[in-house]
Amino acid sequence: MNSVQLKDLCSVKSSTLKAGDVKNMNPGQYPVYGASGLIADIDSFQHENPALAIVKDGAGFGRVYKTPKKSSVVGTMQFILPNEDVDRDYLYYVLNHIDFNKYRSGATIPHIYFKDYSSVQIKKHSLSEQRIIAEKLDGVTGLIDKSYAELEEFDQLVKSRFNELFINKNQNDKESLLKDVASLMSGITKGRRIKGPTITVPYMAVSNVKDGYLDLSTIKTIEASEQEVEKYRLLPNDVLMTEGGDPDKLGRGCVIETPLHNCIHQNHIFRVRLNNRLLTPTYFQFYLQDKKAREYFLRSAKQTTGIASLNMTQLRNLPVIIPPIGQQLVFEEDVQVINKSKFICLINA
Repeated sequence: MNSVQLKDLCSVKSSTLKAGDVKNMNPGQYPVYGASGLIADIDSFQHENPALAIVKDGAGFGRVYKTPKKSSVVGTMQFILPNEDVDRDYLYYVLNHIDFNKYRSGATIPHIYFKDYSSVQIKKHSLSEQRIIAEKLDGVTGLIDKSYAELEEFDQLVKSRFNELFINKNQNDKESLLKDVASLMSGITKGRRIKGPTITVPYMAVSNVKDGYLDLSTIKTIEASEQEVEKYRLLPNDVLMTEGGDPDKLGRGCVIETPLHNCIHQNHIFRVRLNNRLLTPTYFQFYLQDKKAREYFLRSAKQTTGIASLNMTQLRNLPVIIPPIGQQLVFEEDVQVINKSKFICLINA
C-alpha cells in the first residue's frame, strides 16, 4: 500500500488569541478551546467547519481535540484542517498515534511545529476505508472509555470506604509522627563512585511511583555493590514515596507488595517501612491521599515555579492518624475485594 506524508492529508491554521484575553470577550455561543479543553463561549469564531485542534506549546503538547463548527483556539494551539478526501475522525486517530516527543523543541517550555512532524509517513487509504477504520476505532475507544469509567467507580468506592471508616469517626484515634511509627530511608544515587565488585539489580525510579499504584511498564537497572543492595533492598509491603514533583502530586506514594529480586530504589524516592503492629500499608497509602496529609505536604514543602519538594526531615515529621489496627485490617480486606472486582472488570473488557 502506498504511503503519503501527513502534510498531504491536512493543513494548519494558527491563532493569535491569548487565553487571558478570552475572559474579557463578549459571551456568546461559539466555543474557545485551550490546552485543557473548552474554556469559554464567545460571540465570534475563527473557523467555520468541524476540525481538529492540537496543543503546540506547553506541557500538554501533542494533545488533540475534535472541534465543532464555528469554534476558536488559543495561541498555544492550532487547527489541523483535513483535506476534502480525508475523514476528520480518521485523521484524529492518526495524530493520536504520532510520538510527538520525537519532534519536541524548547528546554523550558516544550514546542512542536507542524513543519517538523508533517513529514510523518501515513498509509494511504480511500475515504471510504478511512471511515471504516475510524468507525472500528470509535468502537474500541468506547469500550476502553467504559472500562475506565467502571474502574473510576471502583476507585471512588475505595475512597468512600476510607472516609466512612476513618474520617471524623474516631475522635480518640492516636496521632504520631511518621518517624515514631516507621523507619525511613532515601535511596541509591546514580553516578556515584563504587569501590569493589558490583552486581546489576533492578531499581524503582520516580517514574514508577504513582499516586496509589506502581507503574512497572519500564523497569531500569543499576550497578550496585553487595553492601548497597543489602542496605537498600525493598521488602514486601514497603511504601515508596516521591520527594518532589507537581504540587498536586506532592507526597504521592504506593505499596510495593512483591518487589523483584534484589530490587532497590533511587535517591529521589523515600522508602517507608511501617511498624505493622500500628499501621497497615494499605491504610497508610490512602492516608497519604487524604486532606490532612496533603495540607501538611503543601505547607511544609519547598516550592519553586511549578515544582515542590520534600526533604527527609519534613517527611519524618508527617503527623499520622492511627486508628485501631482491627479497623485498618477491615479496610484492607475491603480494598482486596474491590481490587478483585477491578481485575474481573479488566479481563472482561
